Order: sequence, then structure tokens, then C-alpha cells
Amino acid sequence: MRALLSVWDKTGLVDFARALSDAGYELVASGGTARCLAEGGVEHVDVETVTGSPEMFDGRVKTLHPRIHGAILADRDRPEHVASLAEHEITPFDLVVSNLYPFEAEPSIELIDVGGPAMVRAAAKNHAHVGVITSPDQYDEVLEEIRANGALSRATRHRLARAAFRHTAHYDAQVVSWFDSHARDDQGSAKSVDVNSPRATAALDEVLPERLTLTLERAEITRYGENPHQVGARYRLAGTTSWWDGVEQLSGSALSYLNFFDADAAWRLVHELASDVPQSRAVAIIKHANASGAAVADSLGEAFARALAADPQSAFGGVVAVAGAIDDALAALICAGPQADVVVASDFSEGAVAALVARRRATRLLRAASPEPLGLSIRTTGNSALAQNGDELLAAPSAWRCVSDIGPTPDQLRDLVVAWRVCARTTSNAIVLAREGVAVGVGAGQQSRVVAARIAVDKAGGSAQGSAAASDAFFPFADGLEALSGAGVAAIVQPGGSVRDEEIIAAANDAGLVMMMTGERHFRH
Repeated sequence: MRALLSVWDKTGLVDFARALSDAGYELVASGGTARCLAEGGVEHVDVETVTGSPEMFDGRVKTLHPRIHGAILADRDRPEHVASLAEHEITPFDLVVSNLYPFEAEPSIELIDVGGPAMVRAAAKNHAHVGVITSPDQYDEVLEEIRANGALSRATRHRLARAAFRHTAHYDAQVVSWFDSHARDDQGSAKSVDVNSPRATAALDEVLPERLTLTLERAEITRYGENPHQVGARYRLAGTTSWWDGVEQLSGSALSYLNFFDADAAWRLVHELASDVPQSRAVAIIKHANASGAAVADSLGEAFARALAADPQSAFGGVVAVAGAIDDALAALICAGPQADVVVASDFSEGAVAALVARRRATRLLRAASPEPLGLSIRTTGNSALAQNGDELLAAPSAWRCVSDIGPTPDQLRDLVVAWRVCARTTSNAIVLAREGVAVGVGAGQQSRVVAARIAVDKAGGSAQGSAAASDAFFPFADGLEALSGAGVAAIVQPGGSVRDEEIIAAANDAGLVMMMTGERHFRH
């Protein structure tokens, strides 16, 4: 029996190689692997001795040789292959042990492995005769079977081959992702694409390539899926990191699928609010991915109190996201409010953790860094997938167009910004009312825009008077606007773009409303 060893990760290598040697394997090793075995006193043959060629080009060429790949790939069930082995005096390998350069940890041209993937793929292809090991985690099970049976079973070789191809696919996806990131840096991220432009194909290929290379690595198992009878997990794109990877859960039950989904929505929204309204503190309370309340204020305590007051009933069992640290005083306010399933903040005082745990031990307390920018959005539909670039709010308030006879006051503009930001992150059709920096009424997920307006007005109650409203898409008819103006809304922001825009603007002027247009729709499904 003969084994080829060529690994970057040398964890447990010497003990494993010694055990293989004791089991009767002849060992062939390359480069640093051979030096490691020599230092460990494990008898082996250098690859250079087998090939008759030295390492070349700073180690770029070591194992790329017919005496290596012929020994891996020869099909011993074919007489002509067996004859070629004899003719060229090649002894076949029964086991290949190889793991790849740590490209994910230190991406660079020199850490793009060539020889390693070639050996791994060759051994996996010829798994009818060759076992392939790609991780030190596999050493024990392989040794156990070799000691028990003298060799690996066909079923084990098949399973190891499947893991090997997964290993190389994951590795290649990391390299592609790295090249993609350089392309974005060189050319800038495409914000939108005019499909009618001469450069449409090239621009689309930058955002949505013809073949999308995706490898997802499971980061953690969720407590359950969207419902308790479903299983779920959080994955991340290979070669990338998410703000979730650095989250520290300080207390509470394991996170469910919806805990992840809602907390992500809350954390992103609260950071957007904090950045859009300078010199303010922001808090968002999310339920089923939509805001039940959100507010900006001079202090986090005030922002929380105002966000909660907007809809305390819907806040029960929701996610509280705080753009800052939770101190003892803020924790006392949260404890006095309805039960929260998740509380996420940049930090917690010791007293805050103790108080929140005492209030409800199952509440998940998450310490987190700022979220990463939105990337490609992918949603599966059976055996198909829909992909799009992230929904960024591109039009800054300073670029909005005032189309009404009167313009907004500074306070109205602040409320328009809050309403617009929350509305863009609310399930469509959506209407959001904001007053004094607080989202006081949220109408979400309606088939009719006028119904969404009525729900927002109803939730706002008396706070609708003098408020600012946002619509995630244009008003197709004046009825939605009339529902808002009739409740006392004083200013409205919307994308515009309807064939009835002039009619809508005229209705706004007749009602004495401020109307701003962003030129940018933000549907969310």
C-alpha cells in the first residue's frame, strides 16, 4: 500500500503518518510535508526522488508530474492502464492526503493552490481505487477502518471523494469571490443598470454574471426554522464575513430562523436611521421584519420610549435594536416594557445584562458590530433563484425634488427622512407616518396602497396630525394621498413616476401639503 502526503495544515500529521507506516503503507511526501515528517522521525520518500525532478519556481511546481498523477489516476480495472503503469515503472497510490493553501485567511496570488486541487480532484475522480483525505478531522476514522480491515471500503472512498470535491469547490469559490471583489474595487459597484444602454450586457455581467458561483458554508444551526416543525441554519457566502460572525450572545435561548431574520432587519434599519439623521440616537423595534416603532432622539432612552409608544402592543415578542450601548438606565426602561425576544446593541453594561436576564432569561442579548454593506440578494423559488444587487437608498434627501408649492421645514424634512427610511425597509405596499423623529404609524404588506395608508393613519391615531408620510412607491390615484391629508398629514415623500403625477401634485397643493419626490422606488417583498 502506498500513500501520498502533501498538506498545508499539518495538525496531527506526524502521528497519522506514523500510524500509516505502521499499517504497512509506503509514504511519499512533498516539500514542507516531507520536512515535517523528517523532523518527526517518520520514514518516507521525497516526491523529488519519485519524479526525478526538483521543486521549481518557488514551489509552484512540485507534484505536477506524470509519475505522481499517473500513480493517482490509473484505473486498475483496465488492463491497458495496468500495462502503462508497468511500462513506465509507476507504482500507484492507494491514499492521497492533501489539504490546500489557506487562501481564505490570506487571499493572494501565491496562495492560489494549483498542485493541491489537482491531486485532490484526481484522487476523488479515481475513488474506485484511491482514498482521498482533505482534513485532519478525517484522520481518526480512516485509521480506524484501515486497522480493522486493512484498507478503505468502497463506500468510504466514495464518501471521502464527495467531501473532496466539496472542498475544492469551496476553495475555488473563495478565489472567484476574491477576483470579484477586485473587479468591484477597480470598476466601482454598479448601482443600477439601464438595460437599453449599449453597455448593458457588460454592466449586467458585473452585477449579475451569466454564471453565478456560489458556495455557502454553514455558520450555525438555528433553534428551528420559520416554524417549529422546520429545521434551519444560517449560511454565509464562502470567503466572506457577516456581522453575525462576530455576534456575542450574552444570554437567552438559541436563535431561531426568525430571530436571525428580524434581528438582521432591525440592526440594519437602526444603523441607517442613525446615519441619516446626524447628531441623533436611534432605536428600532421590529416584529416580523417590519418596524412596529422606530425613533431618533437626543438620547437612547428617549428614542426607545418614543419607539415603544408608537405601537406598544405590536412590540410584544419583537426585536429591540439600539444604535449604541445599553446602560443600566436604558435596560430599566426596556425591562419595564413588553417582553422582547431579542435585544441587540453595540454593548451592554454589566448591570444591564443582569437586569435584562432577570426580567426574562430566554431573551437573547446580542452584542454586535455594525452590519456590513448590503450585497447580492438571492432568493430561491423551488429549483430556481432570483438574484439582485442590494437595495440601497441612493437618492440623498438633499437630492430630493420638492414638487409642491410649499417646501418642508427642517423638522418636516427630518420626519420625512425617518418615514422614508423606515418605509423602504417595510414590506410592500407600505405607508409610514413619522412625527417628531418617531415612526408613529406603519401600514405594511397591503395589496392596496390606500389600505396601507388607512392602516398607518389608524395606528398613528392623534399623532397623524402634523406628521410626515412616506410611500414606498408612487400614488397611482389621489385616494391614498386623500386618506393621509384627511388625517392631518402635513408632508409626503414618494418616488413619483406615475402617469398621474400631475394630478397627485395638484391634489397635494389643493390640500396645502408639502410633497417631495425621490425618483427611487423601494418595494420590499
